[in-house]
Amino acid sequence: MSGAANAGVGGAKSGGTAVRGGSPRPGEGPRVVALGGGHGLYASLSALRRVTGELTAVVTVADDGGSSGRLRRELGVVPPGDLRMALAALCGDDEWGRTWSEVVQHRFLSEGELHGHAVGNLLIVALWEKLGDTVAGLDWLGRLLGAHGRVLPMSSVPLDIAAEVELDGEVSTVRGQVACALTPGRVQAISLVPEDPPACPEAVRAVLDAEWVVFGPGSWFTSVLPHLKVPQLAEALHTTRARRLVTLNLAPQAGETDDFSPQQHLEVLCRHAPGLEIDVVLADTGVVDDPDGLEKAVTGMGGRLVLADVAVPDGSPRHDPRRLASVLNEIFHEKR
Repeated sequence: MSGAANAGVGGAKSGGTAVRGGSPRPGEGPRVVALGGGHGLYASLSALRRVTGELTAVVTVADDGGSSGRLRRELGVVPPGDLRMALAALCGDDEWGRTWSEVVQHRFLSEGELHGHAVGNLLIVALWEKLGDTVAGLDWLGRLLGAHGRVLPMSSVPLDIAAEVELDGEVSTVRGQVACALTPGRVQAISLVPEDPPACPEAVRAVLDAEWVVFGPGSWFTSVLPHLKVPQLAEALHTTRARRLVTLNLAPQAGETDDFSPQQHLEVLCRHAPGLEIDVVLADTGVVDDPDGLEKAVTGMGGRLVLADVAVPDGSPRHDPRRLASVLNEIFHEKR
């Protein structure tokens, strides 16, 4: 992608400073890569775009439900939904950004074939068909939206998640992201189909060039861990000189992490990525019942624990973008 195009992707329409409501311009702030998908990555990006003008989202591509699943089955494309949500999260707080974020997230309501389709999904697939290039299509839409960062798929092909699920003492395999999320059993581990998927080259380069890599929050087994099962991407995540930060969830994911403690989230991460060093684990003060136990687990991974109030004040299990941005900014600048 040309330098001019890259500048367009940054697309900041106003100046402003990190955390106080604006988004830093391209070139300002540390180079950050955020990994995940869905609502968790949306929350992370909504905060991170306030902290740095050098932001890349690497997004899971295993969705097989809803509008994304329908487009995937009909057209054979990478499911666009999580990519769309990431682009929407990177829209600015000005009128342009708010309007386009709402437009790409808009879903049609009808009695016909368009029912449930998200406008952004259709725009993304149209660009892919016209340009014949997944990354170029996402970059073009990012320019239109004025996105404060870049969005990339973790793999260049659509993937399926296969989960080992324990129910009543028996372990079986469940296939598909929707099936994994809805299983009544307890997910033990995940793998990808195909087993050796090609990584998106631009995503690998972004990880290797990053100063910080951020895992989570998000659905642990279906949004966060899949990145570690793409061999080339996993190798980059292990070998990058970037520091690695894990943002823990505010509540368990039904069907995936019921009754999981914060420590268990980290244990599962270690099992799926043996030898991966973590520098910082960020957790909300209000959801950690055993801070000493969590700190011991974090220290065992080679990192340090940061406890902070990063949830919205109303008590619902949602990260507050401004609170999270403020804490991340302090972590990145070694003030916390």
